[in-house]
Amino acid sequence: MNIQQSYREAAVRGASPVELVVRLYEQTIEDLRQAAIAIEQNDIMLRTKRIKHAILVVGHLQSSLDFAKGGKVAQDLDRFYNAVRQSLVWVQFHPSKRGVTQLITDLLAVREAWIVVDRAERPSVTTTAGMVPSAAAGPESDHVRMDWKG
Repeated sequence: MNIQQSYREAAVRGASPVELVVRLYEQTIEDLRQAAIAIEQNDIMLRTKRIKHAILVVGHLQSSLDFAKGGKVAQDLDRFYNAVRQSLVWVQFHPSKRGVTQLITDLLAVREAWIVVDRAERPSVTTTAGMVPSAAAGPESDHVRMDWKG
């Protein structure tokens, strides 16, 4: 096992359920970023591999929805995930950087909403003097901002 993989596994073990959802969105976005590069380079194998992985991750996100507790939000997410998976299949058979770019944009928007949920669920971090540390005060302190420029 390499160091990077060990670090990722340790980070996942300490993550909250919402943080795990955010990480799955980030993985899907990275898969699509790589698929966009593959489309530009006409690399069918890489495009197929990355889109297939994105479909699996979205399926995992969808399978973890709790309709009893989640109500309308779970139903809305279910429709969103269905639409994302349909779009992924479409892009697989009709390669389009524009199509991938739209998916990334949509996923980034929903990912940002999950980050807001994550912040709302966390108790505020304070030091012994009662001051909020400057690293925790910024909006980008918990997650790396993923800007897409497609």
